[in-house]
Amino acid sequence: MEAFFGSTLAVAIAEIGDKTQLLSLFLAARFAGRHSAIIAGIFVATLLNHAASAWLGEFLMHWIPAHWGRWLIAGSFILIGLWLLIPDKEDAAPSPLDKYGPFVATTVLFFLAEIGDKTQIATVVLAAHYQDLWPVVMGTTVGMLAANVPVVLAGAWLMQRLPLRAARWGACVLFLGLGVLALA
Repeated sequence: MEAFFGSTLAVAIAEIGDKTQLLSLFLAARFAGRHSAIIAGIFVATLLNHAASAWLGEFLMHWIPAHWGRWLIAGSFILIGLWLLIPDKEDAAPSPLDKYGPFVATTVLFFLAEIGDKTQIATVVLAAHYQDLWPVVMGTTVGMLAANVPVVLAGAWLMQRLPLRAARWGACVLFLGLGVLALA
């Protein structure tokens, strides 16, 4: 349960103000009234992306010497924490995928946007840390949904009221703390 709850909290906080959260906002505006299709697309894209990421994290820990693993995980948590202080840029350009509807457009765009994203890297590191694949995958997926579903449902109203700077600092502190705990 620690892997699930730790992964959920880490990704939910890290996702606030992230480019995929901004993508959720744009998709909700582009496909107004099609919330369930957008949410389903976010779920499928995140599940696939984070399952591959968590598998990679566990796989890497089998090849990295044990005495290095703790230091690499701690350093990765700390680097992610610092990376979270850098705000993402918006990209509201229309997509050729729009013609396939909100589910396909969301699934493909969200999956691609997650590649190399902070939350994907966090999933790799969390899986390496916990060595418990499915609780990490489910936790990071729930965390992603917890951060993005309100954006899809409440859209612009919510984004105007979220203190993004404070959320970035909070996420930074969380990941720095995880880095210190990984060393302990």
